Amino acid sequence: MAASHERKIITVADPAALAKTAAERLIARIAANEARIAICLTGGSNPKALYQLLATPEYRGRIPWDRVDWFIGDERLVPRKDPLHNMSMARQAFLDRCAPAANVHPIATDTADLNDPDVSAALYENELMALYGAEQLDPARPLFDLVLMGVGPDGHTASLFPGFPAVEETARWVVGVPKANVEPFVPRVTLTLPALASCREMLFEISGESKRAILTRLFAGEDLPANRARSLNETVWLIDQPALPEDFRG
Repeated sequence: MAASHERKIITVADPAALAKTAAERLIARIAANEARIAICLTGGSNPKALYQLLATPEYRGRIPWDRVDWFIGDERLVPRKDPLHNMSMARQAFLDRCAPAANVHPIATDTADLNDPDVSAALYENELMALYGAEQLDPARPLFDLVLMGVGPDGHTASLFPGFPAVEETARWVVGVPKANVEPFVPRVTLTLPALASCREMLFEISGESKRAILTRLFAGEDLPANRARSLNETVWLIDQPALPEDFRG
């Protein structure tokens, strides 16, 4: 384990260890808050094992489901039943079996105009502000207890792509992204860097040999969205051995 430029790097052996370590960190964040809890989930393939683990008896019984609200960091504007839909993956893996329906907060994709991601972004921003109870984020009062994140092959995180205007947004909490930088090339909605930063912990899950090339670039300090994503409190990169660059000496 090592600290690097205000982020903590934790390495584990394999995807199974990665999912278990992430689950324990999520449980610890929940246990630290006796009031209402807000968790921001992520899409992609890496968190699926974590989500499935949360539905098992070992973890399901340790979560006070009635006082945890579940959000999503970004969404593809496709119908809810589409396999590309991020929140639907989480719902199928654990939310529909474990969480009260009222505590699950997806980004609207079926009711909003699928050709206008700004419509969905405005709706979700309003929902987040209603939960938070204010229109301005207070650094002393995080929006989320935990934000889960991933890293794309181009260094994007959430749907914040290199060189796109959304990366530079400082006022809005949620914005529309007309077209993605990588497949699938569909419109997206994403939380912005300030909204994602408003958390007690930001936890990246990075797994697999295919992530080694982009991690090499990120560790070299390249100005990519994943390197700009930081919690105002604790930022943790959880990485399995196959994803580590060969010259990493953490």
